[in-house]
Amino acid sequence: MTDEDAERGGPTSTWGTIALWVMGLLGVAVLAALLLTLREANHRRDDALAAQRHSYDVMILVRTLQGTIARSEASLGRYVISGDQQLGRLYFEDWRRADETIDRLEKLTRDNMVQARHLAEVRDAFRERGDELALTALNTNYRKNNQALARFYHSSKADSLTRINAGLDSLVAQERVLLEARTSHAQASVRRSSIIAKVLAAFGLLLVVGVIWLGWAVVSALSEHAVARAEADLQRDRAEELASAVAQATEELRVQEARLRQIQKMEAVGQLTGGIAHDFNNMLAVVLGGIELAQRAVTIDPTTAARHLASAHDGAQRAAALTQQLLAFARETAINPETIAAAPLFEGLADLIGRTLGDGVTVRFGDESDGWCTRADRVQLENSLVNLAVNARDAMEGRGTLTVRALRRTVAGADYVALAVSDTGCGMTPELVERVFEPFFTTKPIGKGTGLGLSQVFSFARGLGGDVSVDSVVGLGTTVTLLLPRERALPAAAVLPPRAAPAVPVAAVAAGPGRDATGLHILVVEDDPRVLPATMEALSELGHHPRACDDPTRAAALLAAMERVDLILSDVLMPTLTGPEMVAKLAATHPRVPVLFVTGFAGGADEAVDLAGRPVLRKPFTLAALERAVAQAAVRPGETRAAA
Repeated sequence: MTDEDAERGGPTSTWGTIALWVMGLLGVAVLAALLLTLREANHRRDDALAAQRHSYDVMILVRTLQGTIARSEASLGRYVISGDQQLGRLYFEDWRRADETIDRLEKLTRDNMVQARHLAEVRDAFRERGDELALTALNTNYRKNNQALARFYHSSKADSLTRINAGLDSLVAQERVLLEARTSHAQASVRRSSIIAKVLAAFGLLLVVGVIWLGWAVVSALSEHAVARAEADLQRDRAEELASAVAQATEELRVQEARLRQIQKMEAVGQLTGGIAHDFNNMLAVVLGGIELAQRAVTIDPTTAARHLASAHDGAQRAAALTQQLLAFARETAINPETIAAAPLFEGLADLIGRTLGDGVTVRFGDESDGWCTRADRVQLENSLVNLAVNARDAMEGRGTLTVRALRRTVAGADYVALAVSDTGCGMTPELVERVFEPFFTTKPIGKGTGLGLSQVFSFARGLGGDVSVDSVVGLGTTVTLLLPRERALPAAAVLPPRAAPAVPVAAVAAGPGRDATGLHILVVEDDPRVLPATMEALSELGHHPRACDDPTRAAALLAAMERVDLILSDVLMPTLTGPEMVAKLAATHPRVPVLFVTGFAGGADEAVDLAGRPVLRKPFTLAALERAVAQAAVRPGETRAAA
């Protein structure tokens, strides 16, 4: 029996072993199949989740774009009604953000040709809509509110807005269809995987391990989903906090921007005030000097006294004329069209532009219009030219040559008076030239400009039926030309500031009363044609021998021609060279000649100039103050040296 059992047990044991191996192999195969099935299900789930996130991103961006466009148009509507420039800036920034949102949508939908075609239609309608709204903003900036309201009302019913909304709605609808298809596909994949798992579970107990593992995988997937939801909620909360922080920061930025604009206005007022104070001090120096000279000569030479009184009267008239010009220039609004010729316009603007730009800028006027006139409001025209002059000064960094010319131009059969403002500054690239007239566009640093100056100049010229052109070369300079329609009528007689009294020849001064043969030989360097002859007469009256120099670059040549030099009396701020710069250039040939600086600034404008500790006489000054300052600054005549 044992042998029989052994004989029977041998084949049974073999088949059992084979069955075990087969079952083991089947178990391994089933386990492998389960692993592959679950892996494929996970991949498809991840793909479905990614596709769902993509769809949600697209739909969120579309709704964000619609909200941004609506907010931008609402800001424009308020800007058209109120004329508040801040609302115009909000409209401009929201419209730019809407354009950036379209760019992001194009990146998200570039793999879908249908969506890309819808988005291209939206892009075309958006650009057309932007052109319509830009015209409305530009009309508002020109203060054509009625026309701007009409355009805004018309644009609210424009086809472009309907096309934008239709294209975006189509995009969202198609994305929802894609989302449903992707969700259905993912669900079908999950169902198919479940069926395969159930079929494989029927092979035996070995699938129990697979079922346990599958349950664990499901639990893990659910946990991951819960964690993902928690992370999504956390990200949403963070996004809301970030949006609140951005809104708060934006509001603070607006407040700071308003403060910076006010500071910029105060700086501009300070620059103009300093120049005007300098000019008034020069005029007061002429008035006081003329009166004192007349007092000294009234009993000796009545003719000379009358001439001094006439010079003082002329200085007072110029001060009064400058005051009237400043009051007219300071008007907030001015609607008083008149016929204007270039010559009186330039003559009236010369002092104002010169004082506004400072002594570091040389201003030149040229009238080549042959008497052609234009019809405009004088104050608005002067404001436009001063605005262009200030921009030119900034481009030249406060030093250079500004040229204002009046020309004749004929364009398309129409005659125009061309007013060209040219500078020797840094120039602009063609890309910048194309955008200089856009509202709120500026190349200046934050707080240094509002971007409305050239836009207002453009508005002024277009309002008169003219135009503005810009020619610029990087490194060479810029020319801005105003084309204003020609007016055939002759201008009315304009009241211009009185001209300065002609300079008195040195020979005539030398013959005046009180001449002292032992006086000092003084080189007087002064660029103001009114102050120079008054200072010459005052020094001659004190018994000195003055030599006039109206250009600091000619000082070296005049010193070389003088037999004796006891003192250099020089203004501080002059166009070509400052007084200290001139003295520094003379140090090599005239190192020991004393220097007395004279300035009309009340302080601040000339404090940045290093005077090297030399004495300073403030304008306006009396004869006694001049005599005392000269005596303290100059060496005794016996200690002077001959000029080189």
